[in-house]
Amino acid sequence: MREVEIGKRYRHFKGKTYKVLHIAYDSETNNDDEPRKLVVYQAEYGDNIIWVRDYDMFLSKVDKEKYPEVEQVYRFERI
Repeated sequence: MREVEIGKRYRHFKGKTYKVLHIAYDSETNNDDEPRKLVVYQAEYGDNIIWVRDYDMFLSKVDKEKYPEVEQVYRFERI
């Protein structure tokens, strides 16, 4: 099973790179004693903006119907 690794660099399928800073939990979604897991990551370009994305979405596969030209398998892949 793939897991996000804190401190590691990842390439988005559109080509830009990011560094994972933390794994966080959304306190507002604690419905079933299992809060939503989030990835906190920082762009390695431009203003180095810090982003947050759902953990499962971070690890998801590229939608090949929407992006048939993309060779990368996953939305974010460790580099």
